[in-house]
Amino acid sequence: MAHLTTMPELEPGQDRTMILNMGPQHPSTHGVLRVILEIDGENVVRIMPDIGYLHTGIEKTCEAKFYQQVVPLTDRIDYLCPLTNNLCYVLAVEKLLGLEIPPKAQWMRVMLNELTRINSHLVWLGTHAMDIGALTVFLYCFREREDILRLFEAVSGQRMMTSYFRIGGLALEPPLGFFEQTGKFADRFPAKVDEYENLLTGNPIWMMRTKGVAKLAAEDAIALGASGPTLRGSGVDFDLRRDMPYSGYENFKFRVPVAQDGDVFSRYMCRVRELRESIGIVQQALQGMPEGPIKADAPRVVLPDREKMKTQMEALIYHFKIITEGFAVPEGEVYQAVESPRGEMGYYVVSDGTAKPYRVHMRAACLANMQTLPKMCEGRLLADVIAAIGSIDIVLGEIDR
Repeated sequence: MAHLTTMPELEPGQDRTMILNMGPQHPSTHGVLRVILEIDGENVVRIMPDIGYLHTGIEKTCEAKFYQQVVPLTDRIDYLCPLTNNLCYVLAVEKLLGLEIPPKAQWMRVMLNELTRINSHLVWLGTHAMDIGALTVFLYCFREREDILRLFEAVSGQRMMTSYFRIGGLALEPPLGFFEQTGKFADRFPAKVDEYENLLTGNPIWMMRTKGVAKLAAEDAIALGASGPTLRGSGVDFDLRRDMPYSGYENFKFRVPVAQDGDVFSRYMCRVRELRESIGIVQQALQGMPEGPIKADAPRVVLPDREKMKTQMEALIYHFKIITEGFAVPEGEVYQAVESPRGEMGYYVVSDGTAKPYRVHMRAACLANMQTLPKMCEGRLLADVIAAIGSIDIVLGEIDR
Protein backbone atom coordinates (compact mmCIF):
# COMPACT_ATOMS: atom_id res chain seq x y z
CA MET A 1 0.00 0.00 0.00
CA ALA A 2 1.48 3.34 -1.06
CA HIS A 3 1.09 6.63 0.78
CA LEU A 4 0.62 9.81 -1.21
CA THR A 5 2.37 11.94 1.39
CA THR A 6 5.28 11.33 3.76
CA MET A 7 3.12 12.09 6.80
CA PRO A 8 3.20 9.21 9.34
CA GLU A 9 0.03 7.49 10.50
CA LEU A 10 -2.01 10.10 12.35
CA GLU A 11 -2.48 9.91 16.08
CA PRO A 12 -5.00 11.95 18.08
CA GLY A 13 -3.58 14.76 20.17
CA GLN A 14 -4.43 15.97 23.68
CA ASP A 15 -7.80 14.20 23.86
CA ARG A 16 -9.36 16.97 21.75
CA THR A 17 -8.98 15.35 18.34
CA MET A 18 -10.19 12.10 16.85
CA ILE A 19 -8.91 9.96 13.96
CA LEU A 20 -11.58 9.19 11.38
CA ASN A 21 -11.17 6.82 8.42
CA MET A 22 -13.19 7.81 5.38
CA GLY A 23 -13.06 5.04 2.80
CA PRO A 24 -11.81 2.98 1.09
CA GLN A 25 -15.42 1.74 0.91
CA HIS A 26 -17.18 5.07 0.75
CA PRO A 27 -19.13 6.44 -2.23
CA SER A 28 -17.90 9.99 -1.77
CA THR A 29 -14.24 9.02 -2.24
CA HIS A 30 -15.01 8.24 -5.91
CA GLY A 31 -13.25 4.91 -5.78
CA VAL A 32 -11.19 2.92 -3.31
CA LEU A 33 -9.51 5.91 -1.67
CA ARG A 34 -8.86 5.89 2.06
CA VAL A 35 -8.70 9.34 3.63
CA ILE A 36 -7.32 9.47 7.17
CA LEU A 37 -8.68 12.52 8.95
CA GLU A 38 -7.73 14.10 12.25
CA ILE A 39 -10.74 16.12 13.31
CA ASP A 40 -11.48 18.49 16.15
CA GLY A 41 -15.24 18.33 16.34
CA GLU A 42 -16.35 19.10 12.77
CA ASN A 43 -13.06 20.82 11.86
CA VAL A 44 -10.33 19.05 9.92
CA VAL A 45 -6.93 19.40 11.60
CA ARG A 46 -4.96 17.13 9.29
CA ILE A 47 -5.75 14.95 6.29
CA MET A 48 -3.79 12.15 4.63
CA PRO A 49 -4.91 10.34 1.46
CA ASP A 50 -3.92 6.66 1.46
CA ILE A 51 -3.78 4.95 -1.94
CA GLY A 52 -2.88 1.56 -3.41
CA TYR A 53 -6.11 -0.42 -2.98
CA LEU A 54 -6.65 -0.77 -6.75
CA HIS A 55 -3.11 -1.55 -7.89
CA THR A 56 -3.20 -3.59 -11.12
CA GLY A 57 0.45 -3.64 -12.21
CA ILE A 58 -0.45 -2.40 -15.68
CA GLU A 59 2.86 -0.59 -16.24
CA LYS A 60 4.82 -3.80 -15.62
CA THR A 61 2.40 -5.84 -17.73
CA CYS A 62 3.14 -3.56 -20.70
CA GLU A 63 6.71 -4.88 -20.79
CA ALA A 64 5.45 -8.40 -21.57
CA LYS A 65 3.22 -7.32 -24.48
CA PHE A 66 3.85 -6.35 -28.09
CA TYR A 67 3.47 -2.62 -28.69
CA GLN A 68 0.06 -3.03 -30.31
CA GLN A 69 -1.15 -5.30 -27.48
CA VAL A 70 -0.60 -2.52 -24.93
CA VAL A 71 -3.48 -0.45 -26.33
CA PRO A 72 -6.25 -2.40 -24.49
CA LEU A 73 -4.30 -2.05 -21.24
CA THR A 74 -4.38 1.74 -21.52
CA ASP A 75 -8.20 1.61 -21.49
CA ARG A 76 -8.05 0.39 -17.90
CA ILE A 77 -5.82 3.19 -16.57
CA ASP A 78 -8.57 5.80 -16.49
CA TYR A 79 -11.73 3.91 -17.39
CA LEU A 80 -13.72 7.14 -17.82
CA CYS A 81 -11.46 8.37 -20.63
CA PRO A 82 -10.04 5.25 -22.30
CA LEU A 83 -9.68 6.91 -25.71
CA THR A 84 -7.55 9.68 -24.21
CA ASN A 85 -5.16 7.07 -22.83
CA ASN A 86 -5.22 5.21 -26.15
CA LEU A 87 -4.24 8.42 -27.90
CA CYS A 88 -1.44 9.36 -25.52
CA TYR A 89 0.18 5.92 -25.82
CA VAL A 90 -0.10 5.59 -29.60
CA LEU A 91 1.25 9.14 -30.08
CA ALA A 92 4.29 8.21 -28.01
CA VAL A 93 5.00 5.06 -30.05
CA GLU A 94 4.31 6.87 -33.32
CA LYS A 95 6.90 9.44 -32.26
CA LEU A 96 9.47 6.66 -31.81
CA LEU A 97 8.53 5.17 -35.19
CA GLY A 98 8.43 8.54 -36.97
CA LEU A 99 4.99 7.78 -38.42
CA GLU A 100 2.90 10.38 -40.24
CA ILE A 101 -0.80 9.92 -39.49
CA PRO A 102 -3.40 10.71 -42.19
CA PRO A 103 -5.53 13.83 -41.60
CA LYS A 104 -8.80 11.88 -41.35
CA ALA A 105 -7.40 9.70 -38.56
CA GLN A 106 -6.18 12.80 -36.71
CA TRP A 107 -9.54 14.56 -36.94
CA MET A 108 -11.36 11.40 -35.84
CA ARG A 109 -9.02 11.17 -32.87
CA VAL A 110 -9.73 14.76 -31.87
CA MET A 111 -13.50 14.34 -32.24
CA LEU A 112 -13.61 11.13 -30.23
CA ASN A 113 -11.35 12.57 -27.55
CA GLU A 114 -13.66 15.52 -27.06
CA LEU A 115 -16.65 13.17 -26.83
CA THR A 116 -14.62 11.29 -24.23
CA ARG A 117 -14.03 14.55 -22.32
CA ILE A 118 -17.78 15.24 -22.32
CA ASN A 119 -18.51 11.67 -21.21
CA SER A 120 -16.04 11.97 -18.32
CA HIS A 121 -17.29 15.40 -17.24
CA LEU A 122 -20.87 14.13 -17.24
CA VAL A 123 -19.94 11.34 -14.82
CA TRP A 124 -18.04 13.86 -12.70
CA LEU A 125 -20.90 16.39 -12.66
CA GLY A 126 -23.57 13.82 -11.84
CA THR A 127 -21.62 12.17 -9.01
CA HIS A 128 -20.25 15.45 -7.64
CA ALA A 129 -23.75 16.92 -7.49
CA MET A 130 -25.05 13.76 -5.83
CA ASP A 131 -22.29 13.97 -3.19
CA ILE A 132 -23.61 17.38 -2.22
CA GLY A 133 -27.26 16.28 -2.32
CA ALA A 134 -28.53 17.07 -5.84
CA LEU A 135 -29.81 13.74 -7.22
CA THR A 136 -31.66 15.09 -10.28
CA VAL A 137 -28.47 16.28 -11.98
CA PHE A 138 -27.05 12.74 -11.81
CA LEU A 139 -30.05 11.39 -13.73
CA TYR A 140 -29.83 14.16 -16.34
CA CYS A 141 -26.09 13.70 -16.91
CA PHE A 142 -26.35 9.94 -17.34
CA ARG A 143 -29.11 10.48 -19.90
CA GLU A 144 -26.64 12.27 -22.21
CA ARG A 145 -23.79 9.94 -21.30
CA GLU A 146 -25.85 7.05 -22.62
CA ASP A 147 -26.00 8.77 -26.02
CA ILE A 148 -22.21 9.09 -26.07
CA LEU A 149 -21.70 5.46 -25.07
CA ARG A 150 -23.91 4.44 -27.98
CA LEU A 151 -21.64 6.43 -30.31
CA PHE A 152 -18.58 4.66 -28.89
CA GLU A 153 -20.31 1.32 -29.33
CA ALA A 154 -21.17 2.14 -32.93
CA VAL A 155 -17.62 3.06 -33.89
CA SER A 156 -15.66 0.50 -31.86
CA GLY A 157 -18.06 -2.24 -30.72
CA GLN A 158 -17.55 -1.35 -27.04
CA ARG A 159 -19.27 1.13 -24.73
CA MET A 160 -16.37 1.78 -22.35
CA MET A 161 -13.11 -0.11 -23.05
CA THR A 162 -13.08 0.99 -26.67
CA SER A 163 -9.46 0.26 -27.75
CA TYR A 164 -10.27 2.04 -31.02
CA PHE A 165 -7.03 3.88 -31.71
CA ARG A 166 -4.10 1.97 -33.18
CA ILE A 167 -0.42 2.71 -33.64
CA GLY A 168 -0.56 4.22 -37.12
CA GLY A 169 -4.21 5.29 -37.16
CA LEU A 170 -7.61 3.82 -36.28
CA ALA A 171 -8.85 0.25 -35.91
CA LEU A 172 -11.81 0.54 -38.28
CA GLU A 173 -13.57 2.90 -40.64
CA PRO A 174 -16.50 4.69 -38.93
CA PRO A 175 -19.76 2.88 -39.73
CA LEU A 176 -22.39 4.27 -42.07
CA GLY A 177 -24.49 6.95 -40.38
CA PHE A 178 -21.97 7.54 -37.59
CA PHE A 179 -21.26 11.16 -38.48
CA GLU A 180 -24.97 11.95 -38.84
CA GLN A 181 -25.70 10.36 -35.46
CA THR A 182 -22.85 12.31 -33.86
CA GLY A 183 -24.07 15.54 -35.49
CA LYS A 184 -27.57 15.12 -34.05
CA PHE A 185 -26.12 14.65 -30.57
CA ALA A 186 -23.85 17.69 -30.97
CA ASP A 187 -26.80 19.85 -32.02
CA ARG A 188 -28.97 19.02 -29.00
CA PHE A 189 -26.27 18.85 -26.33
CA PRO A 190 -25.80 22.61 -25.59
CA ALA A 191 -29.44 22.85 -24.47
CA LYS A 192 -28.80 19.98 -22.06
CA VAL A 193 -25.88 21.88 -20.50
CA ASP A 194 -28.32 24.77 -19.99
CA GLU A 195 -30.51 22.36 -18.02
CA TYR A 196 -27.61 21.38 -15.74
CA GLU A 197 -26.77 25.01 -15.10
CA ASN A 198 -30.40 25.94 -14.44
CA LEU A 199 -30.43 23.32 -11.71
CA LEU A 200 -27.08 24.21 -10.12
CA THR A 201 -25.21 27.37 -11.06
CA GLY A 202 -27.54 29.86 -9.41
CA ASN A 203 -28.91 27.49 -6.80
CA PRO A 204 -28.37 29.06 -3.34
CA ILE A 205 -27.71 25.70 -1.65
CA TRP A 206 -25.17 24.73 -4.33
CA MET A 207 -23.44 28.10 -4.06
CA MET A 208 -23.31 27.85 -0.27
CA ARG A 209 -21.66 24.41 -0.47
CA THR A 210 -19.13 25.37 -3.19
CA LYS A 211 -18.31 29.11 -3.14
CA GLY A 212 -15.27 29.90 -1.03
CA VAL A 213 -14.92 26.20 -0.13
CA ALA A 214 -11.65 24.22 -0.47
CA LYS A 215 -9.67 27.11 -1.92
CA LEU A 216 -6.38 26.45 -3.69
CA ALA A 217 -4.02 29.31 -4.51
CA ALA A 218 -2.38 29.41 -7.93
CA GLU A 219 1.14 29.17 -6.49
CA ASP A 220 0.16 26.08 -4.47
CA ALA A 221 -1.47 24.45 -7.49
CA ILE A 222 1.70 24.97 -9.55
CA ALA A 223 4.02 23.82 -6.76
CA LEU A 224 2.05 20.60 -6.25
CA GLY A 225 1.97 19.76 -9.96
CA ALA A 226 -1.78 20.20 -10.43
CA SER A 227 -3.15 20.36 -13.96
CA GLY A 228 -6.43 20.46 -15.86
CA PRO A 229 -9.49 22.13 -14.29
CA THR A 230 -7.88 21.82 -10.83
CA LEU A 231 -5.10 24.15 -12.07
CA ARG A 232 -7.24 26.38 -14.28
CA GLY A 233 -9.78 26.82 -11.49
CA SER A 234 -7.01 28.61 -9.58
CA GLY A 235 -6.45 31.10 -12.38
CA VAL A 236 -3.56 29.42 -14.25
CA ASP A 237 -4.24 29.56 -17.99
CA PHE A 238 -2.62 26.38 -19.33
CA ASP A 239 -4.01 23.70 -21.63
CA LEU A 240 -1.88 21.23 -23.58
CA ARG A 241 -4.32 21.15 -26.51
CA ARG A 242 -3.64 24.84 -27.15
CA ASP A 243 -0.15 25.36 -25.73
CA MET A 244 1.51 22.12 -26.93
CA PRO A 245 -0.91 20.94 -29.65
CA TYR A 246 -0.97 17.31 -30.78
CA SER A 247 -3.00 15.23 -33.23
CA GLY A 248 -4.13 18.31 -35.18
CA TYR A 249 -5.58 20.38 -32.31
CA GLU A 250 -3.94 23.44 -33.86
CA ASN A 251 -6.64 23.30 -36.57
CA PHE A 252 -9.49 23.87 -34.10
CA LYS A 253 -10.73 27.04 -32.45
CA PHE A 254 -11.72 26.87 -28.81
CA ARG A 255 -11.38 28.84 -25.60
CA VAL A 256 -9.72 27.53 -22.46
CA PRO A 257 -12.05 28.17 -19.48
CA VAL A 258 -10.23 29.71 -16.52
CA ALA A 259 -11.63 30.81 -13.14
CA GLN A 260 -9.85 32.89 -10.53
CA ASP A 261 -11.18 31.98 -7.09
CA GLY A 262 -9.61 28.52 -6.74
CA ASP A 263 -12.63 27.11 -4.89
CA VAL A 264 -15.02 24.22 -5.58
CA PHE A 265 -17.33 26.52 -7.53
CA SER A 266 -14.48 27.69 -9.80
CA ARG A 267 -13.52 24.13 -10.65
CA TYR A 268 -17.17 23.36 -11.32
CA MET A 269 -17.51 26.31 -13.70
CA CYS A 270 -14.31 25.36 -15.58
CA ARG A 271 -15.66 21.91 -16.34
CA VAL A 272 -19.15 23.10 -17.26
CA ARG A 273 -17.65 25.58 -19.71
CA GLU A 274 -15.44 22.83 -21.08
CA LEU A 275 -18.59 20.86 -21.92
CA ARG A 276 -19.60 23.71 -24.24
CA GLU A 277 -16.12 24.11 -25.74
CA SER A 278 -15.72 20.38 -26.35
CA ILE A 279 -19.02 20.05 -28.19
CA GLY A 280 -17.90 23.01 -30.32
CA ILE A 281 -14.74 21.10 -31.27
CA VAL A 282 -16.86 18.05 -32.15
CA GLN A 283 -18.99 20.21 -34.47
CA GLN A 284 -15.87 21.66 -36.13
CA ALA A 285 -14.51 18.15 -36.66
CA LEU A 286 -17.76 17.02 -38.25
CA GLN A 287 -17.89 20.03 -40.57
CA GLY A 288 -14.27 19.75 -41.70
CA MET A 289 -13.70 15.98 -41.64
CA PRO A 290 -11.12 15.20 -44.37
CA GLU A 291 -11.48 12.33 -46.82
CA GLY A 292 -8.81 9.69 -47.17
CA PRO A 293 -7.28 6.72 -45.37
CA ILE A 294 -7.50 6.10 -41.63
CA LYS A 295 -4.12 4.33 -41.39
CA ALA A 296 -0.55 5.43 -42.04
CA ASP A 297 1.30 3.99 -45.02
CA ALA A 298 3.45 1.72 -42.88
CA PRO A 299 2.98 -1.95 -43.91
CA ARG A 300 5.26 -3.34 -41.20
CA VAL A 301 3.22 -1.60 -38.47
CA VAL A 302 -0.41 -1.67 -39.61
CA LEU A 303 -2.31 -4.09 -41.76
CA PRO A 304 -2.75 -2.55 -45.24
CA ASP A 305 -6.22 -2.10 -46.68
CA ARG A 306 -7.60 -5.34 -48.06
CA GLU A 307 -7.68 -4.06 -51.63
CA LYS A 308 -3.91 -3.63 -51.49
CA MET A 309 -3.39 -7.32 -50.74
CA LYS A 310 -3.24 -9.74 -53.67
CA THR A 311 -5.33 -12.47 -52.05
CA GLN A 312 -7.39 -13.06 -48.93
CA MET A 313 -4.82 -15.65 -47.81
CA GLU A 314 -2.03 -13.10 -48.09
CA ALA A 315 -3.99 -10.71 -45.86
CA LEU A 316 -4.57 -13.43 -43.25
CA ILE A 317 -0.89 -14.45 -43.21
CA TYR A 318 0.20 -10.81 -42.90
CA HIS A 319 -2.28 -10.18 -40.10
CA PHE A 320 -1.19 -13.33 -38.26
CA LYS A 321 2.47 -12.28 -38.51
CA ILE A 322 1.80 -8.87 -36.98
CA ILE A 323 -0.20 -10.44 -34.14
CA THR A 324 2.28 -13.21 -33.32
CA GLU A 325 5.60 -11.44 -33.97
CA GLY A 326 4.75 -7.78 -33.46
CA PHE A 327 7.02 -5.15 -35.00
CA ALA A 328 10.33 -3.76 -33.85
CA VAL A 329 10.52 -0.13 -32.71
CA PRO A 330 13.83 1.80 -33.01
CA GLU A 331 15.78 2.28 -29.80
CA GLY A 332 14.98 5.47 -27.93
CA GLU A 333 12.80 7.07 -25.31
CA VAL A 334 9.98 9.55 -25.58
CA TYR A 335 7.50 11.40 -23.36
CA GLN A 336 4.11 12.34 -24.77
CA ALA A 337 1.51 14.34 -22.85
CA VAL A 338 -2.13 15.03 -23.65
CA GLU A 339 -4.86 17.04 -21.94
CA SER A 340 -7.11 14.45 -20.34
CA PRO A 341 -10.39 15.47 -18.65
CA ARG A 342 -8.44 15.56 -15.39
CA GLY A 343 -5.26 17.27 -16.59
CA GLU A 344 -1.87 16.30 -17.97
CA MET A 345 -1.75 12.59 -18.75
CA GLY A 346 1.72 11.61 -19.94
CA TYR A 347 3.27 8.40 -21.27
CA TYR A 348 6.99 7.76 -21.04
CA VAL A 349 7.94 4.92 -23.39
CA VAL A 350 11.42 3.40 -23.69
CA SER A 351 12.33 1.11 -26.60
CA ASP A 352 15.31 -1.26 -26.68
CA GLY A 353 14.82 -2.01 -30.37
CA THR A 354 12.63 -5.10 -29.93
CA ALA A 355 8.92 -5.74 -30.52
CA LYS A 356 8.05 -5.14 -26.85
CA PRO A 357 8.51 -1.91 -24.88
CA TYR A 358 11.36 -1.91 -22.40
CA ARG A 359 9.46 0.48 -20.12
CA VAL A 360 6.07 2.20 -20.11
CA HIS A 361 5.31 4.69 -17.36
CA MET A 362 2.15 6.77 -17.02
CA ARG A 363 2.18 10.26 -15.51
CA ALA A 364 -1.25 10.32 -13.87
CA ALA A 365 -2.99 13.69 -13.62
CA CYS A 366 -5.09 12.50 -10.67
CA LEU A 367 -2.07 11.55 -8.58
CA ALA A 368 -0.63 15.07 -8.71
CA ASN A 369 -4.04 16.69 -8.31
CA MET A 370 -4.80 14.67 -5.19
CA GLN A 371 -1.72 16.13 -3.49
CA THR A 372 -3.69 19.37 -3.25
CA LEU A 373 -6.24 17.89 -0.80
CA PRO A 374 -4.41 18.94 2.42
CA LYS A 375 -4.12 22.53 1.13
CA MET A 376 -7.83 22.54 0.31
CA CYS A 377 -9.21 20.83 3.40
CA GLU A 378 -7.10 21.50 6.50
CA GLY A 379 -8.87 24.07 8.64
CA ARG A 380 -12.20 23.45 6.88
CA LEU A 381 -15.30 21.52 7.95
CA LEU A 382 -15.56 17.76 7.53
CA ALA A 383 -18.43 18.19 5.04
CA ASP A 384 -16.14 20.31 2.85
CA VAL A 385 -13.81 17.31 2.36
CA ILE A 386 -16.57 15.62 0.32
CA ALA A 387 -16.96 18.72 -1.87
CA ALA A 388 -13.18 19.02 -2.30
CA ILE A 389 -12.66 15.41 -3.39
CA GLY A 390 -15.51 15.71 -5.87
CA SER A 391 -14.11 18.95 -7.30
CA ILE A 392 -10.75 17.31 -8.09
CA ASP A 393 -12.45 14.54 -10.11
CA ILE A 394 -10.18 11.64 -9.22
CA VAL A 395 -10.15 8.16 -10.76
CA LEU A 396 -8.36 5.62 -8.60
CA GLY A 397 -7.56 3.30 -11.49
CA GLU A 398 -5.29 6.03 -12.85
CA ILE A 399 -3.73 6.79 -9.46
CA ASP A 400 -2.96 3.21 -8.39
CA ARG A 401 -2.24 1.59 -11.79
